[in-house]
Amino acid sequence: MSPVETLEAPAAQERPKALWTFGLLRSELTVTLRRWRTLALLAVLAGVPVLIGVAVRIETSGDEAGGAGGGGPAFIAQITNNGLFLVFTALAATLPFFLPMAIGVVAGDAVAGEASSGTLRYLLVAPAGRTRLLLTKYATVLAFCLVATLVVAVSALITGALLFPLGDVTTISGTRIGFGEGLWRALLIALVVAASLIGVAALGLFVSTLTGSGIAAMATTVGLLITVQILDQIPQLHAVQPYLFSHQWLSFADLMRAPVYWDDVLSNLRLQLLYAAVFGSAAWARFTTKDITA
Repeated sequence: MSPVETLEAPAAQERPKALWTFGLLRSELTVTLRRWRTLALLAVLAGVPVLIGVAVRIETSGDEAGGAGGGGPAFIAQITNNGLFLVFTALAATLPFFLPMAIGVVAGDAVAGEASSGTLRYLLVAPAGRTRLLLTKYATVLAFCLVATLVVAVSALITGALLFPLGDVTTISGTRIGFGEGLWRALLIALVVAASLIGVAALGLFVSTLTGSGIAAMATTVGLLITVQILDQIPQLHAVQPYLFSHQWLSFADLMRAPVYWDDVLSNLRLQLLYAAVFGSAAWARFTTKDITA
């Protein structure tokens, strides 16, 4: 073999692997987003802002008819003045449980679901290998994090526009910004919320490599999520709570300040990256060394 052929051979072998990986990622995204379970999760997420909006609208109508002032948290009360606040309220309502539960279901099923259905062995025969397959699975879960968050945000924006007026936004700091800037901040908040879920995604993927049952992996991931949420509410555990992945999830509210307060937001994102690195590495170590029998 000539030197030119020797140099070209690795590139020629790498090109099909890259194309196969891209094809696998596209296939994974298509299969994941077309599953009835995934569509049902997205439908539930889309329905939460509608329920909140309708409830606030009914309560507002009742207050107007009775001549009484509206009660409830001030953040929710802002919805009646500007429908854009429904986006922030819906994300705050779904982030503690609904969004991470949906991510946990998809992540927990990523590898264990293939094992339980008997297709994991055939995927590993392909040229991508275990590492690329695991990265593709994780990329699919991260894409679902973004899709799920945007479904909540878009549903809230449409519902808010239909039920309430839109206009300038009053920030938490008391200053007013234009509707366009408020819309950009809503998009930024949605992206931060999606990024806040990468730790849960890595945890679910790790659990998925530990078992051959998709249902067991999903149940374990959701159970761990609930456990962490409970631990985060116990005052006696205040020393460890800053290290729980859910502790600073609601820090996205600081993006509605003028000027924006970034400290807690960046601290939350760094914590999520740490969880992603730790559990992603654990998932890789487990998946690349385990015997695949299904």
